[in-house]
Order: sequence, then structure tokens, then C-alpha cells
Amino acid sequence: MNTESTAVRLRNAWRSSHPWIFQKLVDKPVAKPKPGSIVDIVGVDGEWVGRGFYNGHSRIALRILETDRDVPVDAGWFARKIAAAVSLRRDVLKLDAIGDAWRVVHSEGDGLSGLVVDRYADLLVVEFFSAGMFRHREWIYEALREQFPGCRFHAFADEHVQKQESFDFRGSEPAAPAIITEHGIRFRADPAGAHKTGFFADQRDNRQWLSQLCAGQRVLDLCCNTGGFGVYAAVRGASEVVGIDIDEDVLAIARGNAKLNDVRVKYVQADIFPWLRDAGNRGDLFDVVVLDPAKMTRDREQVIPALKKYLDMNKLALGVVKPGGLLATFSCTGLVSEEEFLGMLRRAAFYSGRTVQVLKVAGAGPDHPFLAQVPESRYLKAVFCRVV
Repeated sequence: MNTESTAVRLRNAWRSSHPWIFQKLVDKPVAKPKPGSIVDIVGVDGEWVGRGFYNGHSRIALRILETDRDVPVDAGWFARKIAAAVSLRRDVLKLDAIGDAWRVVHSEGDGLSGLVVDRYADLLVVEFFSAGMFRHREWIYEALREQFPGCRFHAFADEHVQKQESFDFRGSEPAAPAIITEHGIRFRADPAGAHKTGFFADQRDNRQWLSQLCAGQRVLDLCCNTGGFGVYAAVRGASEVVGIDIDEDVLAIARGNAKLNDVRVKYVQADIFPWLRDAGNRGDLFDVVVLDPAKMTRDREQVIPALKKYLDMNKLALGVVKPGGLLATFSCTGLVSEEEFLGMLRRAAFYSGRTVQVLKVAGAGPDHPFLAQVPESRYLKAVFCRVV
């Protein structure tokens, strides 16, 4: 049974199905529960609202997990939630038929606010975004072991998250990389040696879709990271693939990924801004250009500067697309909406004197679900266009 049954009262009427309740709407409890404790949430009128994590240090004071009063949030609750998330991927989406790299838990999208789990073959990468998930990590590991017998774990939390949520986690012992397969293409996923979780499963469907248009084409993969789009293009018969990234460490992994698939990709360590200016000045043009930069900001105040940066890089990228060629441009900045991203692309096309024909607008794969009432979980924007 749930032993931490402190009640936390709300200051205002609560009529939302969003799982987050912010600090200013919550009465500070007299007994101060530790960050991430499981509490009962009581409305201003004394009505029981739900059960979830309380954190007096975080902007998000409450994360609602359960709205059935008779259901305790305990080890069994985590086991059922995680089993349901795995069943969605395996039984409904049939992801095992496509590969062994997919998102197992997508935070609010799976009713597990503050928890992300990615699977890379036998390696599970667990990322904590809330003190509550970190505090109850043993229940989480136990539930995951039940679904993936014999699995290994690599667990971590970003420093800014630990600061915001007031918990301290140095991360688990670095795990050895895993070799994964996706649509018949192999990659080395190395969470200890690369950014974030070591491989971006969210782009699986986008890589596959674009790669089918790359046979015989000259492809440029900008901000290529560990080489996903470029390696796919090369395997699918591109005549030439050039990958650019500023980070030499991820390029070393990208080179290894090309080798794993017996394909040739030319990787260049460079800042894409001067590189694209030089290529544009030389009149160096590509049939397919991919632009997939890292997250620009997690600060609401910085959205306009982020859009300006997207505008600058998309203008330069448009300058190296052959007439009739393709541009695939992405944003994983959650604070930038799809509408704002498309508005930026419209301006980039105008300033570069090109006509952009949008063929497809997409996002992350279906293993990254978001709840209709929690659009925050939807972060990836993907726009595929023909450039005239």
C-alpha cells in the first residue's frame, strides 16, 4: 500500500485534465513532504482530486498520476503502467517487426509524468525529468525488468532538471554501447559517449521515408549527429553523402555507423554556418539536404532568438538545394510550435528567393505519443519540401 499519504490542498478550483499543477495554485503543506513524495491532492472545496508527486521546490508542484481514489500509486501501479506502455509498442504498433530501438515510455504521453525510457536492443536508457520518478526508480527498474528480462540499464538526469526538481543524481555506471537494427540498418547506440540517449529513435519513420527518395542522389546531412539520415541515404543508394557536424565525438560514432553498414559517407567537422556560406559561394548544390539541429532553447524568453537562428540556417540550407531538390528541415525545440516553424520556413524561402512546396509535415514516431490535453509532449517538427 501507499505509505506516503500526505494530503496537499489546492488554492483554486481545479477543472483541468492536465497532469501538472503549478506552485502558485497549491497551498504549502504544513508537514513538508520530500521532493517527489506521493501525496493525495485535495481541491479547495475538500473534494479529492487525484494522487501524484509533490515537489515544493519545483515550478510544477504537483504531477497527477492517478485519478481513481481506490487505486494506490505503488510498485504494482508502476508495473501496470509500464506494461501498458510496452504493450502499445509491441502489440498495437508492432515495433518489434521494424527494429529493436524504440521509446518504451514517453512521459505524460504514457501517464508517467517525468519519465522517459528508450530501448536499444538489451540496453534500456532511463531519463528522469522529475524528483518523483527518481525517488521511485527501484519500482521503475523492477517493472522494466519484468518486460525486458536480462536487460541492462543506463540511467541519468540532466543537470538543469536536477536543479529545478531538487534531487542529486550522478547517473549510473556508463553502460557499454548496444548495436541496434532499424528498417534493416544497423547503428551503434552509445548513451555514455554521445548526446542525450545516444541515438534518436524519434526520427525512425522520417529517416525511412526520406531515404526512399535518395537513390542516385547527392545528399547533404547537416547537424548529422551520429549519422542517422546520411547512413540511411547511403544504404538506400545515394550517389554521394556528406555529413557535417561541429562535434568530433559524434562524428566518430557516425563514421562507425557508416562502416557497420558497409557504406561510404564523407564526414566533415565544421560549424554549418561558415560551411554553408562557402558551399553557397562555390555554387555547390545537392539533390537532398537534411537540416536537423539540436534543441535551441528550453527558455520561453528565448523563443524569438531561436526562431531567428532557425531562419538563418534554413536560408543557408535553401541556398545549396538544387532546383527541384528536396529539403528536410526539423526542430526538436518543444517551445517552438509547428505554426511558428512553418512561418519561419516561409520567411526563409522568401529571403532566399526560392519557392518551397511542402510535401509532408510530420513529427516523432508513434512510440512518442502525446495526450490531447498535454501538447507539451509533442516536440519534434519535421517538414519535407521540394525547393524550386
